[in-house]
Amino acid sequence: MGIRNFEKIKIKLASPEKIEEWSYGEVTKPETINYRTLNPEKDGLFCEKIFGPTKDWECACGKYKRMRYKGLICEKCEVEVTKSKVRRERMGHIALAAPVSHIWYSK
Repeated sequence: MGIRNFEKIKIKLASPEKIEEWSYGEVTKPETINYRTLNPEKDGLFCEKIFGPTKDWECACGKYKRMRYKGLICEKCEVEVTKSKVRRERMGHIALAAPVSHIWYSK
């Protein structure tokens, strides 16, 4: 069997533990982007600390720029110096005050 030829595909829901394992941090604020600076709000839905930098090889505060700081986490803004493309792959989670059941779990 090759990549194009397969017999079946199995899709299942991720458990809450698995989702938290995949998460890079908790989103605690509903804000997205600061309307004055046009930068993502810290701990918001577009947070650079959680999802990664908006500019390649540059932390949010600008202390570390260029590829030579690859993988370093800035001690000031806590953003990892890496490609901005990681924002497409990283996930965050939202902790709820009470447990909620997803409709897909009910039969």
